[in-house]
Amino acid sequence: MPHIIGRMKRLYRHAQIASEDSPKLQTADVLVEGDKIIGLAANITGVENAEIIDCTGRILLPGLFDIHVHAREPGQEEKENIATCAEAAINGGVTGFVMMPNTAPAIDNAGVVRSVLESARRTRIGPGIYATGAITKGRKGEELAGIAGMKAAGAVMLTDDGFPVDNPQVLRRAMEYARDYDLPLASHCEVKELSGKGCMHEGKISYSLGLPGIPSISEEISISRDIRLAEFTGVHLNIQHVTTVEGMRTIKRAKDRGIRVTCEIAPHHLMFNHEHIGDYDTHYKMNPPLRTPEDNAALLQGLKDGWFDVIATDHAPHTAFEKNQDFASAPFGITGLESALVSLFDYYIRKDILDWGLIVKRYSAEPRRMMKLQPVPIKEGGLAEFILFNPARTTTFSRDFMKSKSINTPFLDKTLQGMVERVIYRGEELLVR
Repeated sequence: MPHIIGRMKRLYRHAQIASEDSPKLQTADVLVEGDKIIGLAANITGVENAEIIDCTGRILLPGLFDIHVHAREPGQEEKENIATCAEAAINGGVTGFVMMPNTAPAIDNAGVVRSVLESARRTRIGPGIYATGAITKGRKGEELAGIAGMKAAGAVMLTDDGFPVDNPQVLRRAMEYARDYDLPLASHCEVKELSGKGCMHEGKISYSLGLPGIPSISEEISISRDIRLAEFTGVHLNIQHVTTVEGMRTIKRAKDRGIRVTCEIAPHHLMFNHEHIGDYDTHYKMNPPLRTPEDNAALLQGLKDGWFDVIATDHAPHTAFEKNQDFASAPFGITGLESALVSLFDYYIRKDILDWGLIVKRYSAEPRRMMKLQPVPIKEGGLAEFILFNPARTTTFSRDFMKSKSINTPFLDKTLQGMVERVIYRGEELLVR
């Protein structure tokens, strides 16, 4: 492959390269020029005028991609905006993400889609940021949003995330439009009448804390209904943030029957459960809620067995003022873009519970494929979009470390093993530690 004169060359030496095709790491040198990987071999020599980065003991993996992110713009910029969300993503090794439409106003028409994408293009990973469109106007579940216009403006998925579409006829029609316009439709699965004013999982902990609970069946019944509608319409249905064993099994049975359904797992639903809420800690309040230790174990096994298609954080920033309210009044949601990879490493990879190949597949390659994008494997001739991870260093999630406007994370001021050391986006080093 011919070199382009005058463009920066970097040689990443002795890196352990992660691939979705294997749980094992391959030690190799990676030569980058401009935005392309122009060499990948066990030992690259004879390179002149190149910056050399010693990657000994470090893992080089493709840039992560998150399909479930709340950037809060327009209308909620006190929590986050697209620019700070992009910086938080870079800080966590995420080089692309999909914005949810629960903004103010909602992303429910072509004009708002174009507006948020214009804001995204001004960030350092602008081409890697995508927008969803709401299923219904104002996410009220009553009247379909302008699906054709949003698709033409660049929307890559439909969802009323945060709210279920209660009316099955409205959802059916939305699924038919989504199918015809070749858009995935993502469901937040919940029966609002069953959830009521619940603020955590219904069970022994909610009873002991005196808090109203959200039963598992609220999520599970909605999953079953939406799958039946997807089967009838033929749409690609993506079930968001699955939290229960039975919900996961329902999705697996649907997949086995050939129904076009995919699903997400959020890191916090693997790591935490209702017992972590303890003394009414709102950093553990999210919707769907943290369930039980038994759910944790089953969901983790489901991820290992390939039942989940993607890892997605549901990054949901809120101000400290909001989260410092009493548990029942505080909003649902935690941030996740900055902590996901480090926490997955600390909790699972370094303990050989999960491997790097699974992380690449479920948090880089498959999310891109779901959005009809090309993955970014580390290969000769490929796009230079990867991250360097150092398992020997630690990360402390302090206010100074985090780039998000909001700090509503269970990891606040905690130190975990592992660090995202460098982030390379289309050949440019956006982060160096």
